[in-house]
Amino acid sequence: MGKLTNKVAIITGASSGIGKAIAEHLAEHGANVVLAARRAHKLQKLAEMIEDEYRVRTAVVETDVTKREDVEQLVQHTKDKFNSVDIYVNNAGVMLLSFLKNDHVDEWEQMVDVNIKGVLYGIHAALPEMLKQKSGHIINVSSVAGHEVFPSSTVYSATKYAVKALSMGMEKELSKSGVRVTNVSPGAVDTELTEHITDGDVIDMFKNRDMTPLESADIASAVTYAVMQPESVNVNELIVRPMHQK
Repeated sequence: MGKLTNKVAIITGASSGIGKAIAEHLAEHGANVVLAARRAHKLQKLAEMIEDEYRVRTAVVETDVTKREDVEQLVQHTKDKFNSVDIYVNNAGVMLLSFLKNDHVDEWEQMVDVNIKGVLYGIHAALPEMLKQKSGHIINVSSVAGHEVFPSSTVYSATKYAVKALSMGMEKELSKSGVRVTNVSPGAVDTELTEHITDGDVIDMFKNRDMTPLESADIASAVTYAVMQPESVNVNELIVRPMHQK
């Protein structure tokens, strides 16, 4: 019996990287996990592995977080199958770094849609159920780019500053509701995110980066730490950076 036994956790962006690692870590501690992403075939493989390895229940819901109806359906499916929503991890995100002069306006819009609207849709869908329960935990995955801006991160940072602001506001509004809120800000992590960058200037800049990034499991450990605290404890902010970063 783990500390999260009988808890139900929804994780968006669960098909790879940080989301996948979070799902595995929460399941290891006993949580039933609902896996959400667009790549349903990857989610299904992950669900089968988790059920075999950790003996918990899973559900797979193909979800595009930029579509409000998809996110509403995700939460409704979770309620129908498990009767509660205890943890909601707003993890889905894109990091399309580019210099403003290169005018990647379509990518700016995509980041706003996924990184901000996707988080808002998750809050919209999950929070009412948690308020009814008078308990729950919302994890918003921001970034160190939501604390500081560097060349090429301007729009990405704007979206992650927004996530941090949402988390701060939620902490204050929900402090007496029984619903906990944690903002998690990873530094550089070895995931697929950098593979989606199309700006040639940024790609060239990253070639000379001398650092060892974090692993997805490092962020999953931080999330697990936050959700496993006693109900009277709310870990509001976690910033996780790699060592020896230049």
